[in-house]
Amino acid sequence: QVQLVESGGGLVQAGGSLRLSCAASGRAFSTMGWFRRAPGKEREFVAAIRWSGSVTYLADSVKGRFIISRDNAKNTLYLQMNSLKPEDTAVYYCAARNGDGAYNYAFLYDNWGQGTQVTVAS
Repeated sequence: QVQLVESGGGLVQAGGSLRLSCAASGRAFSTMGWFRRAPGKEREFVAAIRWSGSVTYLADSVKGRFIISRDNAKNTLYLQMNSLKPEDTAVYYCAARNGDGAYNYAFLYDNWGQGTQVTVAS
């Protein structure tokens, strides 16, 4: 049975950093990503990464601040979040799928974690 478990969320001051982790069990996935949902907003794409780890995608809103990476030996996905802003406050979800097509639409992913809360105080 596939399971994705996120960790690393919390409360941080603006300008601070957090590192999210997502441990996958049950199988490996070619494409993994992070999405987030802020209060009162739709779930939005944050970042995605291919199996090789060398191909990554970032939403414009987080470019230059967030880094996505993966450790395939540990079957774990990471999101390093730097220079955090209050508008980054959201529940962050890990997602995984097979296939190397489009990566930035939530409906393409059929495996999801339970989410981890990130709160950035101003």
